[in-house]
Amino acid sequence: MQLIKNLKWRYATKKMDASKKVSQQNIEYIKECVQLSASSYGLQPYKVLEVANPELRDELKSLSWNQSQITDASQLFVFCNYIKVSDSDIDDLMQLTSEINEIEIDEISGYGDFIKGKLKEKSETEMLHWTARQTYIGLSNAMNACAELQIDCTPMEGFEPEAYNQKLGLQEKGLNACVLLAVGYRSPEDASQKGKKVRKSTDTIFQTI
Repeated sequence: MQLIKNLKWRYATKKMDASKKVSQQNIEYIKECVQLSASSYGLQPYKVLEVANPELRDELKSLSWNQSQITDASQLFVFCNYIKVSDSDIDDLMQLTSEINEIEIDEISGYGDFIKGKLKEKSETEMLHWTARQTYIGLSNAMNACAELQIDCTPMEGFEPEAYNQKLGLQEKGLNACVLLAVGYRSPEDASQKGKKVRKSTDTIFQTI
């Protein structure tokens, strides 16, 4: 039951200790947990940007309600969902599936055509929301990995997505800034760590029908 213990330990850290850095080994572990995340059709329609440039992080802070985690965290990840999924994205997945499972591409081409047909049923808005939902699965795995490693993190929607898109040139790449994850270690001065976790009871959340 280690996961429950770790989830009780974690909280959305409001103030990071800028002097502490997460080891590269642990960062690679977090990245692999995102890479192994589930997604619809296995498409993983997102890209995660690790913002390492301190000057750029300073600029992004002003686009993020001036929240200190943007610059004080050891790592800042920008989770970006695809604006749309193209036929070539699906073809790439079928090719990768063929190579990894050592099967002929013709054996799975029908499945690829099925995916293409289903995604073409979505409007542009529906597609954007659908890829964002897939992105949040990856975010959740990253947060759980951090909890397991006793590393603090803060998921953040408090930023200006359109300004991020412009600053990072995302739309030209077919991407949209969806959600941020600041990763690091809590500051002793962060008062938020002293409060008890407030969650609804399982009886309130779950209902048997």
